[in-house]
Amino acid sequence: MSEGTMQLRAQRDQRDPQAKRAKRLTRVLVGAAAVPVMLVAAGCSSDSGSGDGKDKAAEESAASKSASPSPTVQAAAFRKLPEPCSVVTKKTLDDLVPKGDSGKEGSSNDTAVRASCSWDSLDDNGVKGSQFRWLSVSMLRFESDVTRGEGDKLAHDYYQKQLKDAQGVEGAKSVKTAAVSGTGDEASLVRYDLKKKEGTFKQQTVVTRVENVVVTVDYNGAGLAGDKTPDADDLAKDAQKAAKEAVAAVTKANGGADGGKSSGTPSGSPSASKSPSDAASQSASASPEKSG
Repeated sequence: MSEGTMQLRAQRDQRDPQAKRAKRLTRVLVGAAAVPVMLVAAGCSSDSGSGDGKDKAAEESAASKSASPSPTVQAAAFRKLPEPCSVVTKKTLDDLVPKGDSGKEGSSNDTAVRASCSWDSLDDNGVKGSQFRWLSVSMLRFESDVTRGEGDKLAHDYYQKQLKDAQGVEGAKSVKTAAVSGTGDEASLVRYDLKKKEGTFKQQTVVTRVENVVVTVDYNGAGLAGDKTPDADDLAKDAQKAAKEAVAAVTKANGGADGGKSSGTPSGSPSASKSPSDAASQSASASPEKSG
């Protein structure tokens, strides 16, 4: 072997270990780099599955809510009451309480829910006696409520209660009840005699409902100190006239014939729904005893 050949082989032998070590190092680095790639891929696959589950649960929850909407009720037609001492025209007042002063407004913590006014008249005829008259108009408005129902239904229930109260006044004699037409959605007249030490009072009570408002008109008269007892039929006609005017005033205060109805649904706020309920526990009409 020549000297040149020996030198070439020695150089190859020196290069081969270096090449082998380089190849081994390359394989190690490539293998090491593959590990985090696999981990990242596995991590992405795991996260993706978890996210899909949460999204699906949220979608199912939203779908469940949309399938079960909150309960609603029809909005009440009337949202306010008129000024109580102006619901009866001056001409009618001159006929019913001719010697009366301006009306006396009743106390109320919310005049949009409950309001009333009363008038009294004493026509003194000297030794011939005197004629006494007393008129009262009370109004109670009911708001629709998701837990208690629609306003007109609540008003109907109260209308029935008012009738029962009027028919059951202590000491009432010859009680009669008759339907009244042309006044609100439903109306009735309750008539009776009430004897007191001053004389016999002819009581007329008209209870009427228009939409979600109940109007109660009390009208009575008596001949005092020897004067004649007024005609009950005349008093009944006058009471019905006052009731019709009061119903018209309620309708007008809420925008006319349509009552200013809204297609929206009320929120059923506690203040709006509670007031009529509290008021319904009391009689909306004044007691005839006040007239004596």
